Parts: sequence; C-alpha cells; structure tokens
Amino acid sequence: MRALTAAHRPADASSSPFAGADLCDQAGLSLPGDAARPVFDHDLWDFTGVIGLPVQMAPRARRFEFTQVVDPGWRLVAKELILAMLAPHHPAVALLPRAYRTPLHLRSCAARLDELVRFFTWLHERRISSLAQLGSAECEAYLAHRRFVLDDHGCVVGEQSPGIRRSAAQAIIDLIDYRELFTADRVRPELRPWGGASASAIAEMRSGRQGNTTEPVPNTLLQPVLAAALHLVTVLGPHTAALHRHVCETRQISSLQAAGLRHGSPTAIADIKAVLEHHYVAAGIALPMIEEHDVEPRLAADWAPDDPLLMVATGIPARQAGYTQLWARWMPLLRGPFLDAVAQVGVQKQFGRDAAETPAADGCGMLPWTLPLHRSQAVALVGIVRTAAILLLAAAAGMRASELMELRIGCRRPVEEPVPGLRRYRIASKVIKGQPLGGTADEWVVIEPAYRAVELAEQLHDTQNEGGPLFGRFDFYTRYTWLRAWVNSPAGARLGLAPIPEGRITLRALRRTLALEMAYRPGGVLATKIHLKHIAVAATEGYASRPGGAQAELLAEVNKHEADRNLELVLAEFRNYQEGILPAGPGARSLTEFFASIDPGPATPDAAAPRTQRSDRDILNLLTKRAKTLHLGTANYCWFTDPSRALCLKLAGTPTADRPLVGMCDSARCPQATHHSCHRPVWAEHAEQTKTFLGALGKTRATERSRLKADRERALRVIAEIDAATTTASDQDTA
Repeated sequence: MRALTAAHRPADASSSPFAGADLCDQAGLSLPGDAARPVFDHDLWDFTGVIGLPVQMAPRARRFEFTQVVDPGWRLVAKELILAMLAPHHPAVALLPRAYRTPLHLRSCAARLDELVRFFTWLHERRISSLAQLGSAECEAYLAHRRFVLDDHGCVVGEQSPGIRRSAAQAIIDLIDYRELFTADRVRPELRPWGGASASAIAEMRSGRQGNTTEPVPNTLLQPVLAAALHLVTVLGPHTAALHRHVCETRQISSLQAAGLRHGSPTAIADIKAVLEHHYVAAGIALPMIEEHDVEPRLAADWAPDDPLLMVATGIPARQAGYTQLWARWMPLLRGPFLDAVAQVGVQKQFGRDAAETPAADGCGMLPWTLPLHRSQAVALVGIVRTAAILLLAAAAGMRASELMELRIGCRRPVEEPVPGLRRYRIASKVIKGQPLGGTADEWVVIEPAYRAVELAEQLHDTQNEGGPLFGRFDFYTRYTWLRAWVNSPAGARLGLAPIPEGRITLRALRRTLALEMAYRPGGVLATKIHLKHIAVAATEGYASRPGGAQAELLAEVNKHEADRNLELVLAEFRNYQEGILPAGPGARSLTEFFASIDPGPATPDAAAPRTQRSDRDILNLLTKRAKTLHLGTANYCWFTDPSRALCLKLAGTPTADRPLVGMCDSARCPQATHHSCHRPVWAEHAEQTKTFLGALGKTRATERSRLKADRERALRVIAEIDAATTTASDQDTA
C-alpha cells in the first residue's frame, strides 16, 4: 500500500487522465457545428445542444453544475466519475474491473450527480474532509439519512421510496468501484459496506419476477375521467379550437404584444373615439370587461364603486386604435364616449360570447358550450381541452410519457382504407425507453378518437409549424389536477360532467389499465363506450406493422395478463365444481370430465379410487394447459381444444384456424362452449329485449315474429340450464 493516500493530493484537474478532454467527443455525443463544446476542466458542462436528447429530459438535467460541490478535490472526483460513466471505453476506465461497460444516458448521469452532490454536502456538514475517513458506519448513517423523512423536530414521519434508497447506496458503491480512477481523493481499499451487496438489494427493491407494481386506475375514477375527456375532445373540441384562434387573433390586435403600438399622438382621442363608434357601437358588440383581480387596483386609485366604467377594459380599445394604453390624462375627454358606448352595447367578457349550443354530457338537452370568458379563462379552457386530448390518447393507445412528448405537429399519417369500411389511423412518434440516444422512429395504429385527439391538439397549438413539438415536455400530474378541478367546478357541472373523485392518475397507470382491460375483454367496456375490441384490433395492426415496436411491448404485457386471467377463471370454475356448482351449455360435460380427472369432487361420490388431495400448486399446473384454450365470449366461455369441432370455424369456412371467431359464436349449439353464472345477466337481458321487440311487431311480421320467438326460447332455455347447473349440493339437500 502506498504511504501517501489520495486524500493528500492537490485537487489539480491537470493531473486527471481526462484533463482538457472534449466531453462530447469522449462520450460520442453530437453537437451542431456552431455549438459551444463542453470541456472536462469547466465547472459547468452544458449539454443543452446535444442532438437527439429526448423532449422529456428537463433543461436542468442537461446542465451539470459541479460548483454545487464545495470541496475542490471532491469536485474533481465528481467530474471523473461522471465522465467515466459517459465514456466507459476511455483507456483509463476500461481497465477498472467493476466499471460500467456501456455508456449511461445523460439523464442517468444527471441523477447520479445530484445524489453525489447530496452525499458530499452531507459529509461536509459532518466535518468529514476526506473520503479515506469513510467507514461502514458512515455509509449506514447516510443510507438512514436518505431512507427516512423527518419533521421539523427531527422525528421520523415516513420512509422514502426504494428508488431513493437505491440512489443513495449507488453513490457510495460508485465511489468504491471507480476508486482507482480518482486523482484527488479516494475511499480506503478495504471499504465494503453492506457486505458488497448491490444497490437494489440494499434498497430492498422488488424484483421484476415479482410482477408489475403499477396499480391500474380504479373504475370509479377511470369512468368519469374518460367520460369527461371524451366529451371535451369530441363535443367541445371544435368550439375550443375556434376559441383558441380568436384568442390568438386578439393577441395580435389588442394585446401589449401587438406590433406598431404608440404611446401617443395628436390624433389619439379621435382614433379611440372612432374605434368605439365603428368597432363597438355600430357593430353592436359589447365593450370588453376587465378581470376581477383588476378591480381592486382601480378602487385603490379612487375609482367610484358605482362608476359605470369600473368594469370596462379601457386599454383594449386604446390598443385597437394603435396605442399602448389609455392614459389617465385622456380619460376626461373620452369619458363621455365610453359612457355612451356602455349605455348602448353594455360590457361583457371578451371571449365565448354567443356560444353555440352542444348536447350536455348527461344527456339533458342542449346548452351553450361555454359562458362568456375573460382572456385568462379562455386560455385556461384551451389548456384543459389539450390535457383531455393527452389523457384520451394515453388511455386509448397506451403510449408512454416519453412517446407522447416526442409527438410532432404533422405526426398524423394519412388515413388508409385497405378494405372498404375499415379505416386505419396511424400516428408517428419515437420510442425512447431502451433505445439509443435520439430514440427510434415508430408508428402507432390507434382508434379514431385517439387520432382525432391528436388532430385537435394540432389545432390548439400556438404555432402550426410542421415538425414542431405537439405537446412538448409537460407535467401530467399537474395538468390532470387542473382538469379535475375544472370538471368539478361549476363550469363542469353546468355541462353535465360527472364529478371526478379524489385519486391520482399517472400515464403509467393508464397504460397498465389499458393492458389489463384488453386482457380481460370482453368483460370491460370503457366508461366512454369505446369497446375494447376496437382498441385491440387497432393495436394488433400496429403489432403486425412493426413486431419489435412499442405496441408489441404492450401486446406482450397484454398476453401475460390474459394468461393470468385465464388461469384465474379456470381455477375459479374448478373451485365451483368442487362446491357442486357446475357449468352449463353444450361443452359442460367435457369440462366437468376434465375437472373430475383432477379431483373426483361431488360429481362422482361413489368413485372406487381413493381421493387424492393435491396442493394448489399441483392443481394450477394441471389447469394451466386447459387455461390456454380459454377464450372469452360476451355470453359464454369458449374452450378451443379442437378446431375441427368449433362451430364458428365451420360457419366461416376456416376449419384449420388456430383461434375461434368469438364474434360468430353460437354458444347454444357449439360443443366447446359453456355457460356460467356470470353469463346469466347477459342472457336475461337478451330475453327481455327480445320480448320487447316481439310486443312491438305487427301482425303482418310473421317471419320476424317466428325468428324472435325462437331466439327468446333459446335464451330462456340457456337461463334455465344455468340455473339448474349452478344449484349447489347444499341447496339440493335443503330442498
């Protein structure tokens, strides 16, 4: 061991193996030709101009501020560590046995630097001046510092997430793994906190094998949210686009940003009078109203509370006349014309006047789509509708936040119609997760409401420049909070929107909800009446278009959930069988025999063979193969064990297909279909509707009457079979 530790070396950047290095050249990052290139010796590494950075990456994360590390030696350590992670193939890094072999993303390096700054600050506060002073006790103390949330009195009130704990442990592990690289200060060679465990193990993070931890959005929250989003996009969307255009036009004419405004001129009074006469009085347009927060300053400036001009936005007519504002010295000469104009046309909020009528969300008639709005309210409403478009697109397409932020104006591809009546809607974006810097171009096949949501978002954009960011970087939680507040406000109630209950919605949760709903179809129809099979069909076209794309990842997740769902349903029916609740339908005997082969149960009480009690794991293993044949119909289960026996394939003329045509299923006749208690409400509703139709038919409609009567008799027969089969043994004993 060397007698002189690294802690005693001067913090001289020139002694570092990275001294004078061009950071982008070392890390393989591209910059525009005229951009300033960050250098290792600088205390600010600015990567803002790097080509291909994702829109989701915040500006702060693109600027590495090493001045946050007070100690010069530790500042050099931080620089060397971050560049080593960006350029793992550098000769000084490639020799390190525990160094990363693939470059980390700039975003990951920014997070590592933030945690390193926290750690060095924590050491400085405890008067630790050298990394050589670190021991296992200090490492444990820092992990505990980052693990718990303390109140103002130092009492523990909560615990941080495993991700934060992992970041804290990773900062220390990095200082150990890259120890030989540092030239200003190093930890001791024998330091091995936590027994050499990984950061994830130290943080007690869940393993990926334990399943997805993201909870789906509960239906009580999803239903009103999607209903509101659909109403805002499809019903109010076109009117909001017109409102947005009006706001933009007004900004160019009567706002302080309007071009060519003057402070005054000899003809100012006459010019403003002409605007009042021609633009307002002659046209019958009410004068604009100031916002509520502007009233107090006027009252403080000695305006009378009962002044007829108190609520008039006098600055807007002045700017329409070409002047920056209406100066107080002009008011004595203009007060009379203003009073006359108010008496003739009145005062009203500037936007949303004479709004067109639209249907209410609750179906209770027609009403104006908005009440008159101030400019700030109009801008806020446009933002609310834009948020609804983001939410609807995320819920219907399952796009990640990074993929939504990469959408550009003009991302909608032309609508295709490969088969008459069947249209394909596509939008283009980029996949960022798991892809090289710059992402990978990809296309999503979506349903029409999602396609129209993108179209509306383009119309609500301030600029229409092709290729510009459509949504840009946004905070979805903040946007959703505003949307919920608006829906729950009097404005949302007036439109008949159902209140949105408390609860957090994230884009990740929406993606998981879509995957689960698709996997459990056809049991779930989204509250917005978008049937899930439409989403599934559109998404499947996307999978076929690009098997390795983002939609294929969603398909893999859907398939996993579908397999889990099938196994749960088969196990539930097996438990019903054990309790004496049997299936009905043409395929009931086959299914019951299969269950009997696993457990004789109540169906064979006099079985000679001794009953074998298997564990749940054994039972699941035996049921798994059968679960793979299960397909859900709206009113039945299809056990697709033999394609040659499938009635739907015989009717379609495709007897060798590997999947049933559930939409053509006649479960009352197919030998592989079963009916269960969960299907009874569907058949009961069908029987009741058929009865209603029969009563409405005239005497001359004999053919239709005969067909409907047979249909109703079939439904009643299925209901009777379900009732008979689901009668438990205990019910029979009681009878």
